[in-house]
Order: sequence, then C-alpha cells, then structure tokens
Amino acid sequence: MDFYTLAFGSIFACGLLYILAKIISKGNKKLPPGPTPWPIIGNLHLLGAKPHISLAQLAQIYGPIMSLKLGQVTTVVISSSAMAKQVLKYQDLAFSTRFVPDALQTHNHNKFSVVWLPVSPQWRTLRRILNTNILSSNRLDSNQHLRSQKLKELLAYCATCSQEAKVVDVGQAVFKTNLNLLSNTLFSKDLADPFSDSKVELKDVIWGVIAEIGKPNLVDYFPILEKIDPQGIRRRTTIHFGKLMRLFDSLINERVEEKRRSHSEKSDVLEVLLNINKENPEEINQNHIKAMFLDLFGAATDTTTSTLEWAMAEILRQPEIMKKAQAELAEVIGKGKPIEEADVSRLPYLQCIIKETFRMHPATPFLLPRKVEQDVEVCGYIVPKGSQVLVNVWAIGRDSTYWEDPLMFKPERFWNLDLDVQGQDFELIPFGAGRRICPGLPLALRMVPVVLGSLLNSFNWKLETGIEPEELDMEEKFGLALAKASSVASYPISYLMFLYDALSKSTSYLQVILISLASFVIWFRSKSYCDK
Repeated sequence: MDFYTLAFGSIFACGLLYILAKIISKGNKKLPPGPTPWPIIGNLHLLGAKPHISLAQLAQIYGPIMSLKLGQVTTVVISSSAMAKQVLKYQDLAFSTRFVPDALQTHNHNKFSVVWLPVSPQWRTLRRILNTNILSSNRLDSNQHLRSQKLKELLAYCATCSQEAKVVDVGQAVFKTNLNLLSNTLFSKDLADPFSDSKVELKDVIWGVIAEIGKPNLVDYFPILEKIDPQGIRRRTTIHFGKLMRLFDSLINERVEEKRRSHSEKSDVLEVLLNINKENPEEINQNHIKAMFLDLFGAATDTTTSTLEWAMAEILRQPEIMKKAQAELAEVIGKGKPIEEADVSRLPYLQCIIKETFRMHPATPFLLPRKVEQDVEVCGYIVPKGSQVLVNVWAIGRDSTYWEDPLMFKPERFWNLDLDVQGQDFELIPFGAGRRICPGLPLALRMVPVVLGSLLNSFNWKLETGIEPEELDMEEKFGLALAKASSVASYPISYLMFLYDALSKSTSYLQVILISLASFVIWFRSKSYCDK
C-alpha cells in the first residue's frame, strides 16, 4: 500500500465517520411534528396572506407545538395556552432572545432598542429606565392631563364631523390622537405636523415604517438574499428611519441648546433621559434614546389604533352591545361626558368589551418572534439552536377547548371569568408574558377603555347609509398589527406569489432574475434543508 492510497483511505474514513456522526446527532434531535417541507421554500407555500389563520389550521393537525421550515429558517409555532405557559413562564429565559427581522437591522436599530436587544445588562438597564421614567404608575398619573386634553380634541373632531354629517375614520382619528399624545409626553409638543425639511407628516412616516416592517420579507426566510434586498424593504425602511432619526436629533439638539441658554427644566421624557445620560452616560446614550422613541411611536400608536378600530367595528355589528355599554356609562358617568381613567374600574361591561376585543383581535397575533440560542427541550421535543419561535395568541384566543363559541364576539363571557391580560392567564395574553412582556401594557390599559368609553358615551354611532351591520367588512389584514383589511391599502403576499406579483406590477426584470439566481444558490447550499 503506497502513501497516497493510505492518505486517501484515511481522509475517506474520517469523512465517512464525520458524516455518520452528524447523521446520528441529528437523528437524536426530535423536532416537534409538522408538515413535510418542499425543496428550497420549505413550508412557505402553506402560510398564505393570513399566516395566523393558516398556522392555526395546521396546529389542528400537528398539535400545539409544531415545526416548519420557512425557507432556510426552522420555525416552531406554539398554539395552546398550556404550551405558551411552558415556553413563556417555565422556560422563559431560554426563549427570551428576539428573532430580529432584517428590516429592523437598518441604522443598527436592533443594537440599541430595548425591544430587540437580547436579555443582557444593557437590556435590563434600558428596561428599568423605560419602566421607571415613562411607564410607571407615578409617571402615567402625572401625564394624565395630557391624555385628557388629547381625548377632548378627538371628541371635538368627532363633534364637528357629526355636525357636518361627515364619516369618521376611527382608525385615522385615533392614530393621530395617539401620535400627538406620545409626542407631548416625550417632547412637550404636537408632532402631527409636516417636517420642516421634507413636508411629509410624521404620521405618514410612521405608517410607512409600520407598513414595511409588516410585509413578509424574503430575506427573513433566506438570509442569503440580504445583500440583494429583492423586495426593497430594507432600503425603504432605511429611508423612513432616517427621517425619524433626523427629527429626533433635531429635537434633542434643540433641547440641549435650550438647557444651555436658559438652564430651564421641563417635565417630559426627553428631559429625564437627557439628565440620566448626563449623570450616567454609560447607562444610556443618544442612540438608545432615539431607538426608544422610535419603538414607542411605532408600537404604541399602531397597536392601540388597531384595538380601538376592531372594538368599534364589533360594536357596530351588534348594536345591542352598544346599547348595553351606553346604559352602563350613562348610569355610572352620566350621558355625554368623557370618562376619566379612574372611572374604568366602575365600568365592568366596558372592561368585558375590551377583553373580548383582545381575545378575538390581538394586536400582534404572533407577539414578537423569539429565538433560541441553543438547543432547548420542550415537552420531549427539541427546538434546535437558531430556531424562530412564534406564539400564536390569535389561535389561543379562539381555542374551542377553552372558549365557548370562540368565533362569536360576546363580551358577556367575561362576566364570570376571572382573567386579566397582564401575562398571568395564558388563555388571554395579547401583550405576551414573562420578561419580554410588552412594556407598553400599562399605557394601553389606560388609553383603550378611556377612548372607547368616551366615544360611546359622547355619540350615537351608525354605519354609512346603505351598509347593514351584518354586511360590515370584518376581513383581517396581516402585518405588524392585525388591522382591518378594509382600512389598509396594501396586502402581503406569500413567497410563491412573489415572482408573479413582481412581473404583474412591472417590477424590474433584473430583480426577478436576481431572485431566481439566488434560489439556485440556495438549492445547492441546502441539500440537508430538513435537518438544519
């Protein structure tokens, strides 16, 4: 036996042993059950335009914990309250890292945002600052007059529309109210005005950010496409983020200059954060401050708007619910008066309406995606390192094993149900649970019932002429928040429809060619796609 034969034989044997070891190690990993993936695209063809519904239907077949291959990404979906409790309570730390969408990596936002940072000393510091200085009970109490003022402006707008017989777009009106409420809380001024340099209203930029982030992005399923950005989502998000960052920079610089000239102090959030930065610059810098502002504008405005729009839609579909709510309000508050935050505890039926809205129309149907940093065992299954984890709270809220008549909007079901939405009762977790529960929960629980109750108590509402309650369009539009399809102009598309959509909408042929070439590259790099 010559040297070359021996060397070749040794290399071949080592390679064979390595392959066998990989096969054995993968064979020991028992993935949750799920549908068989297709080459290249995996199970993307099963998502459709409404993934929360598609995955809820698949869970009926494969169970409350299932695995799918979405492109190159292994995804585990949780679809029952018991399994959500296991993941978000008992094994919360193992599932606490975020799966960051590509669009949110622009301007390095994920490296400074308390929403997207992994659990770490920096995250804990930012979360403490957020909870203490923006969303604590004391801070919210001190800003109650701002919320009352913005609510009065909303009611005045509705009154004007009533007098002029104009239709009110509840979603747009509430969105602008939330926007100005936040801007006053953060900066002591309304910002629902055009930018001085671009003449584009802030609400349009915020809507642009929300729309781009809410679109299904091929890069999230095929990271190899990152450099191509085939749908242009990251490029457009970068533009929107840039406008917001320039606005925040100008507001911060303006405040710093004011403090330098007059040594004046304001009581808003910007003032507090700048003082913390001055005293402890290692805790928070200007990048963290801007990321916090962006998160607040993006999350607090869109989710609250969506919840209120759904609540009004459900009430308009069932006028008897409106009558019951108005009777309670008239008795407790007095007909025609706006309600105060302290009144909510005396309005149990209004609270039932809010909970039923959260159950049927959670603002974020999958919460925010999570990711595991190492293999994690859950109920006898292995969730592989790097997997995306989705909790389908939309499916949990419609689980017929717990909810009677789950497809019916019935606020009365909560009369005798001792459930709240603060992350302890896993049958109803629209804000999530555990250490990554939505930090905006305290503000939402103040704003939503007060706005809805005041709208119902101040006006009688009816649909446009010619539309009967049972004819009201209740279609959903999947995105960052689960909005009503009828009030949103854009629609998401699945991966299989993207090439057709690209051609039919005159997208450049170069873009389609690049996608096709990238698909061939993925094909050769993912022969073992079922096991990765």
